[in-house]
Amino acid sequence: MSNAPVIRSDVPGSFARGVFHERHPELVRRLLAALPYGPGERAAVERLLVESTTGVLEPLGDGAPDAARWEEWGAGLWGTPWEEAPFLWAESYFYRRLLDATGYFRPGAWQGVDPFAPFKGAELAGPAVDDELAALGGLDGLPAARRAEALLSSALWGNRADLSFQLTAGTGGPGASDLVADDSAELWAALERAPGGRVCVVADNAGRELLPDLVLIDHLLAAGRAAQVVLHVKPQPYFVSDATPADVLAALQRLCAAPEPAASAVGERLWEAMAGGTLVVRTHPFSCAPLPYADMPEDLRAEFAGAALTILKGDLNYRRLVGDRRWPPTTRFAETAGYFPSPVAALRTLKSDVIVGLDAPTVARLDGTGTAWRTSGRHAVVQVHGNG
Repeated sequence: MSNAPVIRSDVPGSFARGVFHERHPELVRRLLAALPYGPGERAAVERLLVESTTGVLEPLGDGAPDAARWEEWGAGLWGTPWEEAPFLWAESYFYRRLLDATGYFRPGAWQGVDPFAPFKGAELAGPAVDDELAALGGLDGLPAARRAEALLSSALWGNRADLSFQLTAGTGGPGASDLVADDSAELWAALERAPGGRVCVVADNAGRELLPDLVLIDHLLAAGRAAQVVLHVKPQPYFVSDATPADVLAALQRLCAAPEPAASAVGERLWEAMAGGTLVVRTHPFSCAPLPYADMPEDLRAEFAGAALTILKGDLNYRRLVGDRRWPPTTRFAETAGYFPSPVAALRTLKSDVIVGLDAPTVARLDGTGTAWRTSGRHAVVQVHGNG
């Protein structure tokens, strides 16, 4: 596989540079307003913001629980200006260092406190969630195939409920939606080729994205399309709204408590599935690695290898799957994802530069709009490679 240039944040006017110079400052402002961190934590967060835009990469301190792991992941990068490191790597490290700055790993009042919990909690409790859960009742009367399509579409477009994206996109939503690559038929076909197998779902965001993911998982189990679903989430807070085990429990409780009977029934079935082992929540340190899935460790590779299908949700997982590079957009999806150890499906709304698997007429149409179509969140893909 030929390699395109790695995306970095040192290009003026680029999306990647905007993340460090626009999105992160707004995130820090909101984070420090949302929780009453003390002077030490607040100063450390502010220092990180300055360092990440003007300084060089420095390793974690020896006392960090994952210092050795990051030392290895950052081999050859320490002492490099942040903006000259791969964008995926630097962005991941920013969130790891943010946990340090807020005291997440240190003994004290802030140990184990998710700095993004106020944002996640407010979204999950919001009226938009009530409306979305109420809509589940209208799906029961649909034919099975149409209901499955609706649930898949909901999980796909739920990826727009990304709190870090909303920091700079505004709260009004991304507007019109456009599915620019649709392999959904291949997704269902992959499940039919291994009926009743194990399906891995690699989650992205908590809250309003995780809810439709869970509803889709319930469908896979209830319809017999999967005998077991393994839901991979982050072992610790990451990228503002990424789902952790605590977020899975919060979403399950939200479903169980929903006034809409169809939603509460989903919650109860999933609760029982977790208790019975047909829904397993899994974490792995590599979930928070600044590296592509091509570099995954052997134990994680072996787990995916046994799956009938692995569904990767969201923009970050897409970047890690195909490589965060400036691929020509007509590069075949199989060329960049063919190494994956199981059949793999990417469900992603476009919120960063990388994209593959589009046909030339679609690229010409999108380029002709004169808009930042790669990063606006208005476009999405369902892409499948079935020869894992």
